[in-house]
Amino acid sequence: MGDVVKNQGDSLKAAGIEIYYHIIKPGFIGYLSAIPKIRSAFKKGNYDLAHAHYSFSGIATSLAGCSPLVVSLMGSDAYMSEFLRTVTRLFYKHRWSATIVKTQLMKELLQMEEAQVIPNGVDIKRFKSIPKSDARNHIGYPHDKKLILFISSPNRPEKNLELSERAVNELNNNNVELKHVYNVPNEEIPYYLNAADVLLLTSKWEGSVNVVKEAMACNCPVVTTDVGDVRWVIGDTESCFISSFDPEDVAQKIKAALDFGKRSNGRQRIVHLGLDSKSIAIRMIAIYKEILGKKN
Repeated sequence: MGDVVKNQGDSLKAAGIEIYYHIIKPGFIGYLSAIPKIRSAFKKGNYDLAHAHYSFSGIATSLAGCSPLVVSLMGSDAYMSEFLRTVTRLFYKHRWSATIVKTQLMKELLQMEEAQVIPNGVDIKRFKSIPKSDARNHIGYPHDKKLILFISSPNRPEKNLELSERAVNELNNNNVELKHVYNVPNEEIPYYLNAADVLLLTSKWEGSVNVVKEAMACNCPVVTTDVGDVRWVIGDTESCFISSFDPEDVAQKIKAALDFGKRSNGRQRIVHLGLDSKSIAIRMIAIYKEILGKKN
């Protein structure tokens, strides 16, 4: 199960919602074989509603006969083939009780006028500032380097690791080091964000970028390409910069963040926008109550 789904589930549990997770194996066969299992689990559990994440999970859950059904579409769903987007729109119009997208751009790309825009929230109790020296000691990172953090699985080309590497090389500074982090437990990520001098995101596309919000909650400076909702999320946050896809421009923005010389005020921005997980959970629960009210 992905960290995004687990974190959202934890925030709903904290708000008093009982949750059962059904994990689907990826791939066509995985989704197809999941349909009878989902149907059986939903009937036996006598659940009030189902909430699926990603389009294929939503389609499988719908074919399993689960109703009412809330579907959260994630960033990648907006960039599927036109055929798959058409199929997704058919289920959105005729089978899903409510559809959630992460950004206004997703809503427009998917042509879903009635979808609700609700970004993923950040657990600000976990993602918070701690002394950089303590974070580096915990991880084992050096204290005498400027560390640029890139968090992503190495087998996701849309995350654009190559651009990050080229940008850091453009700096031509032996005191600056790029740290590529993956296969790290989610509970350890706050240490990495507090150990870093800059979080770097060079994705080709995104939905609502969780790691940017998590970094901001830790007051970690950010340099990111203009993807998803980062421009809105960052706003006028100090030491957070939006770059083009030009390695030289990315390098210049990294240098600007390093030259700023202190942490950001990103946490203040996250709280102001209501992007903490508790606030997002309240919005999710409001959707559940509305649907269940219509059912009754």
